[in-house]
Amino acid sequence: MSEKKTHTLDAPGAVLTYDVREPETASDAPALVLIGLPMGAHGFGSLAARLTDRRVVTYDPRGVERSTREPDGSTLLADHVDDVLRVIDAVGGGPVDLVGSSGGAVVALELAARHPEVLRTVVAHEPPLPAFLPDRDVVVAAMLDIHQTYRERGWGHAMAKFISLVMTSGELGPEVLDRPDPDPAAFGLPVEDDGARDDTMLGSSMAWMPGLELDWEALTRPEPRVVIGVGADSGEEMAARAARSIARRLGQEAAVFPGGHNGFTGGEYDQPGGDPAGFAATLRRTLEA
Repeated sequence: MSEKKTHTLDAPGAVLTYDVREPETASDAPALVLIGLPMGAHGFGSLAARLTDRRVVTYDPRGVERSTREPDGSTLLADHVDDVLRVIDAVGGGPVDLVGSSGGAVVALELAARHPEVLRTVVAHEPPLPAFLPDRDVVVAAMLDIHQTYRERGWGHAMAKFISLVMTSGELGPEVLDRPDPDPAAFGLPVEDDGARDDTMLGSSMAWMPGLELDWEALTRPEPRVVIGVGADSGEEMAARAARSIARRLGQEAAVFPGGHNGFTGGEYDQPGGDPAGFAATLRRTLEA
């Protein structure tokens, strides 16, 4: 894999930073775009290094890592979709293959519905949308509570609630909404509120994502091909349950990838890694199917 080249791109209310890695040898395979939310390009480093047979593009969503946005600007799903479209245009246009992780998987699905012409295959890995979960109302209430906690008490308290939610296995009962608030210090998070309210996930995504309804008819069109992915080790965590429910709604079985929610990582952000080599091999087979 050649050394990545970093570029910036002006967008309304933001400046986006994206990276391009060229293949080791000439390739006629479509470019592969990897997107996360709230994760930036750095989290895909180990996976991108193992995908040397095609051009690989990663980017930081607006307000994340190297990409900036206007102060106090709220970021909606449409903003993220338009930003990814801008990046695709900047690297030569589509059709491209697109892999989205977590919130990036939600963006990927919305892009597939709105702009199918720029995509060939979309792999949405564990999109955390609760629309078809039996405990949907509880999950939605918990996600909105995280957003409200961020507004009222700051990053540490909201992030502690978020970690508690995503780590909970199995269907959530209403009692979850009444349990004591987790202590941020128990997760190594700050207790004091620094006053900042610029976190993209807690300040924006947690407001629009819980009640989102996708264009299901558009997502079942022959093109682009849409694949829902789930981690082999994700068990009954919310994002994995959501992925399986979305796959069923689309008339498919979720494709199983090695590892858990972060199965493609290799220790980025000083966090335990997954299985990027196995993930890359599974992804290659999925894209070539």
